[in-house]
Amino acid sequence: MPVALFVPCYIDQFFPDVAISTLELLESLGVDVDYPPGQTCCGQPMANTGCADDAAPVARHVVRIFADYDAVICPSGSCTAMIRHHYAEYFDDEDAGFNKVTSRTFELCEYLHDELRTDHLDVSFPHRVSLHQSCHGLRELRLGASSESMVPRVDKVRTVMNLVRDIDWREPIRTDECCGFGGTFAVNEADVSASMGRDRVADHLQADSQVIASADMSCLMHMQGIIRRQEDPIHVMHVAQILAGRPLEINENILTAPSR
Repeated sequence: MPVALFVPCYIDQFFPDVAISTLELLESLGVDVDYPPGQTCCGQPMANTGCADDAAPVARHVVRIFADYDAVICPSGSCTAMIRHHYAEYFDDEDAGFNKVTSRTFELCEYLHDELRTDHLDVSFPHRVSLHQSCHGLRELRLGASSESMVPRVDKVRTVMNLVRDIDWREPIRTDECCGFGGTFAVNEADVSASMGRDRVADHLQADSQVIASADMSCLMHMQGIIRRQEDPIHVMHVAQILAGRPLEINENILTAPSR
């Protein structure tokens, strides 16, 4: 039976190549992938804003759409974390569809590492790359270690990315600090959010990185806006794009900043 590809709404609208790269990558690894056309937002924006009554029908719709699949793959740690860890308040514990979907929804690198156990990719990316680890990926999905917990964990994103040849890894000083996006936090606390984002971009710049890579395009979207406005010499790419062999400048025509 095919696995299902769940595409976050912001990727669908602004960065569709991330979804296409995810599909191409999975298929190149022999995975049979289906894209259920009725899928929508996971409900995280409403839930984060406290609008539980609005998030509930969206969550129930997501479960209905994906309940028949053995696995759901999502190129977003935040949306995966929403489904896995925050859907419980919208369902009865006896709901079989809820239990199946929430236990079998995987972030892309998590799926490659834990389920497929991918150990080879025929891809080269000869550029200086630094990795941004998202808060949802580290703190909820445990895709790697976070400094506040001091618990050793395998870095699943970096392990999968290490399969790509010729990457010149550059290390930021604060490897697990938040970028400041936080969804609606970026709207309600715009100044704080922008300041945090500038700090993250500066950290990657001091590492002499050419590319900020991440498993969460929402973080990269936030930092990309800052990079464009500051005219910084650095790019952003989702890990799926690098793993699928995309060129360096793939996202450069998306979300063009207004002229000054």
